[in-house]
Amino acid sequence: MDWERIEEKLDQLLAQSRHGQLRGALMMLNPVDIAGYMKKLDKEKLLLLFRILPKDVSADVFSYMDSDQRQMLVESIADAEISALIDEMFVDDAVDFLEELPANAVKRVLQNTDPRTRAIINQFLKYPENSAGSLMTIEYCEVSQDMNVRDALQSIKETGVDKETVYTLYMLDSQRHLIGSIPLHKALVVSEDTALAKLMEPGTISVNTLDDQEVVADTVRKYHLLSIPVVDGEGRMVGIITSDDIMDVIEAENTEDIQKMSGLAPSELPYFKSKLLVLAGNRLPWLMVLMFTSIVSGAIIARFESVLAINILLSASIPMLMDTGGNCGQQASTLIIRGIALGEVKFSDFFRVLWTEFRVGILIGIALSSVTFVRLLLINQATPIMSAVISASLFCTVVIAKSIGCILPLLAQRIRVDPALAASPLITTIVDACSLFIFFTIASNFIL
Repeated sequence: MDWERIEEKLDQLLAQSRHGQLRGALMMLNPVDIAGYMKKLDKEKLLLLFRILPKDVSADVFSYMDSDQRQMLVESIADAEISALIDEMFVDDAVDFLEELPANAVKRVLQNTDPRTRAIINQFLKYPENSAGSLMTIEYCEVSQDMNVRDALQSIKETGVDKETVYTLYMLDSQRHLIGSIPLHKALVVSEDTALAKLMEPGTISVNTLDDQEVVADTVRKYHLLSIPVVDGEGRMVGIITSDDIMDVIEAENTEDIQKMSGLAPSELPYFKSKLLVLAGNRLPWLMVLMFTSIVSGAIIARFESVLAINILLSASIPMLMDTGGNCGQQASTLIIRGIALGEVKFSDFFRVLWTEFRVGILIGIALSSVTFVRLLLINQATPIMSAVISASLFCTVVIAKSIGCILPLLAQRIRVDPALAASPLITTIVDACSLFIFFTIASNFIL
């Protein structure tokens, strides 16, 4: 698809006010692409384009627009248009949209919403932020125990157009307790007289309305689900969470982990929508902490000033030791943090992980220190003792850095702190202090 040519054609139709042809051209595009095209339009053209789309398509496009454009549209369109828009949207999309609006805009939207829909949305808004209840939708296909395949397919034909997904049928009893699920493909390949109970998969996986979104994402990923049912405290099914919402959760959680691993306070706003004070405030706390912790490294250097005065090569080796140690620690922490996120590593594996990283550190330390020893002898013309001191310090630094890098995330998990907080900045600072202490201790004993 040549998107630039498509945009040029749309721009031309819009400029010439050929609205009929513009509508036809837009209908040939995916709602995601239509929303992407709308990003560059001003308020007047955006409103025009939105109004020429069919109601069902405009609702789909609306769910993919950014928060600023959606707020601008709500403030510009009539009350009747708001009512029609919310009615066409899936409940979970409507809730996500309302959570981004200021209070006065939310009040206006809810006032122009069907009473039943308004009650459902208000119920969703009561769930804690980032919980399963706040993510779910009530548009799913349910069946009863006495139905056969023919009944189920007929029900899908009658109501499926209003469901967010029809790929899985959920069997409920008379009290709406979840009994099991039936993949649609199983119903399509058997006789229509087959009882649905015979096709039901045992041991249905579900989550509670109050479960954290990260737990939901881990469960969906673990069991490779297209959607996951959500039940209340009494085991009654109240909704489902679909894979597209899970993808958004995984993206958000990964972004948060990356920010924490870089010493940043998590931010929900996009980069260009964040104010300068917010961007600075998100970075300053950790930088302040790390700046003061670096005093330890400075104190160690000052304590062994007499050792540095003996040979300039010792001073020149400090950056290499600190950088190598920090990199080794960061490598180990990244692997462990990712293993924790995927459920592959737990605190019960503490000694197993430590033993593994210790041996890895020995192998890497031997390789790096050997190369360093040869380089110092041949290129820097250092004495064998000086070369051995620096190489031995590097070896010890690598082994300790690998050990610290794997230990801190596991300890953080143990005390119920996000393991990402124990990543790069903190580990680098600790390893720097350790590497300097090791270096000067060895040097003072063998050179002085």
